[in-house]
Amino acid sequence: MTVDRAVMMFAGLMILISVALTYWVHPAWMWLTVFVGLNLFQASITGFCPAARLFRRLGVLPGPAFR
Repeated sequence: MTVDRAVMMFAGLMILISVALTYWVHPAWMWLTVFVGLNLFQASITGFCPAARLFRRLGVLPGPAFR
């Protein structure tokens, strides 16, 4: 698995978790979805992604998007 796929998997998982929390716990959990979306947007523009750095430090192989 590469960092690129790990970041996409992590973002998707966070969105699914936040939707479940919004539905079953409290509507304010929707802000987690907003945060994940904004982070994906800024990462596409700047190339900086905190999750990508974390996965690299954990030893995940680099991919073409986050080198």
